[in-house]
Amino acid sequence: MCALYTKGFVKAGMLSTQGREAYQNIPARICSMVDRQRAANEIALVNTETGEVTYGIKSLFAIIQHAVPVLKPLFSFSPFVWLMSKIYAFVSYNRKVIIPVTMKPKTIQPSFKLPYRLLYLLVTWIITAFNLTAYAHQLTPLVPLGGAYREYFICGGQIIFQALVISLYQKDKIWDYLGNMMTISFAGALLLLPAILMSHFFTFNAVFYLLYFLSVAGLMLLEHLRRSKILALGWIMSVTWVIYRFIVLGLIFSL
Repeated sequence: MCALYTKGFVKAGMLSTQGREAYQNIPARICSMVDRQRAANEIALVNTETGEVTYGIKSLFAIIQHAVPVLKPLFSFSPFVWLMSKIYAFVSYNRKVIIPVTMKPKTIQPSFKLPYRLLYLLVTWIITAFNLTAYAHQLTPLVPLGGAYREYFICGGQIIFQALVISLYQKDKIWDYLGNMMTISFAGALLLLPAILMSHFFTFNAVFYLLYFLSVAGLMLLEHLRRSKILALGWIMSVTWVIYRFIVLGLIFSL
């Protein structure tokens, strides 16, 4: 994620091509200036002439206001800085479950903050369930329409179910796995949005929405398999992920 937005800064002319470097590859000449663990959590901006170092949202503000000076008063407004620092931390401490990568051994790892992971699970659970509730109306009469909170219980149940499974399997990876799983659910919910929006302007048969939903579910399964491989979890978590969904489907049609 850091690579994506710093590349954007380079393309926009806010940074030179030599002005960005992964925290794992900090040049020796500036190593002594940077807190390497903090740089793993918050992107560091180093003034190589003065030795001044800023981190996180303040680094981004410094780069942006240098290109757009009119924003300097906003970036100096304490309530705005506080809010954006919290949003930055929310993304930063969850970035490895938003876009997972295989970490090289003996490299400095980003810190783990349980409150931010729990908040991430909560936010993705609410948004996912909200979208699924809206989409459920398009699946009737093929799939029975449940109560207003059915999808919230289903999504929340999946978190609990998979948490129980992985706690018996590889407990040390529980928070990484749950974060990745809810990223997949969140991405699937976003993929449903085009169909939800189309339903307000066009009329399609419920079969169309069912096929679209199954296509999204198939993509989600493939992504679940990919992320499980990155986490070195094998097939177990993907199998139980599918089993839970079949159990829910059976309950929906039996009630």
